Amino acid sequence: MMNPAHLDLFRAVLRYGGMTRAAGALGIGQPHVSRAIAGLEAELGFALFVRGHGAALPTREGEAFAREVERSDAGLERLREAGRRIRDLGTGPLRVACQPSLAAGLLPRAIRALSEDSPGIHVAVHVPSPETIWSWTASEQCDIGLVRPQPSHEGVVSEPFLAMDAVCALPRLHVLTAQTTITPADLADAPLIAGAPGLFQHRVEAAFAEAGVTPRIAFTAQYTAARCGLVAEGLGIAIVDPLPARNLAGLPIVLRPFRPRLPIETVMIHPAGRPPGRIAERLMDHLRAQRDVLRDEP
Repeated sequence: MMNPAHLDLFRAVLRYGGMTRAAGALGIGQPHVSRAIAGLEAELGFALFVRGHGAALPTREGEAFAREVERSDAGLERLREAGRRIRDLGTGPLRVACQPSLAAGLLPRAIRALSEDSPGIHVAVHVPSPETIWSWTASEQCDIGLVRPQPSHEGVVSEPFLAMDAVCALPRLHVLTAQTTITPADLADAPLIAGAPGLFQHRVEAAFAEAGVTPRIAFTAQYTAARCGLVAEGLGIAIVDPLPARNLAGLPIVLRPFRPRLPIETVMIHPAGRPPGRIAERLMDHLRAQRDVLRDEP
């Protein structure tokens, strides 16, 4: 049964900004406060405060539970129910911002796995520009981001997530489909469909420059689907991300490995202010699991 004294000490820790400060203000020992908070956390099933932080920095679940404590006039049963809801469903819609290449396959599979072990969970998926994903994550407008790397960005924790080698998309009847790999030298006289300016396009152009080949850019398109669509119409050849390209099976195109290898990287990010909430951690685990399945595919 939820102990009212534990709730009073939880309020005090929030009010005074730390367990030691709360203990001093109340004239009791700090270990007594720590044990009370630990007992409340054990009953609720989630951490209320970020450990190892000098001040009383609540977790996302702790913040949500604090709001319930402050507005609850219906007694302990309502708070127990609120705690169960926060534990099982999180603190509100889980906000995920994802680049297009993972938004149609890997991310939905991870969300399905999450919904199977956490029925009723609400996930909001957004597919904005890379700059927006970094900005939203830094400002805590989204909980998880899957995005192309940036050299540095304050307010964000980043971990390497996925790296896939670029492939060459060719019209189905093109003479180069007879080759097992495609190099810049093979494309010396071919019209190319370039990507939007950015790190990957820069790497493509650097590979051509190193081979002493000047690319003949015929068209430019930001996304893989658009570039492959232009390839399918016979308007040129494109070097693209293999993940979305593989999903375009209905187009009359052929994919071949491109050499030198050009890794297309994705990182998984979350706000740096505090650890991810429990539900966000679960989704991140499912994302890693789906990533590992993808790596094992031929």
